[in-house]
Amino acid sequence: MSASLVLACLWGVGATLVALLPSRRQHWPQAWVLIALGIPILGWVTYQNGMLVGLAVLAAGMSVLRWPVIHLWRRLLRRAGCGAAE
Repeated sequence: MSASLVLACLWGVGATLVALLPSRRQHWPQAWVLIALGIPILGWVTYQNGMLVGLAVLAAGMSVLRWPVIHLWRRLLRRAGCGAAE
C-alpha cells in the first residue's frame, strides 16, 4: 500500500473520530479542516494510484462529509434555477 493510501486511511479514521465527538456547532469547523486536509490527500492518491482509486477515495470522503456535499448541491441547484431544491 502506498504512503498516500495510508494517509487517506488515517484521514478516514480521524474523520470518524471527529464525528464521534460531541459538538455544539454541529461539526462545521471540523468539517472545513477535514476538507482542507482531504483535497491535497485526494490529489496525491490520484497522482500515485490512478483515477479509479482516486474516485474511490473521493466517494469515501464524500460519504464521510455528506452534509457539506448536500449543502453544496442544493446551492448549485438554486443558482441554476432548478426550483426549490429541498
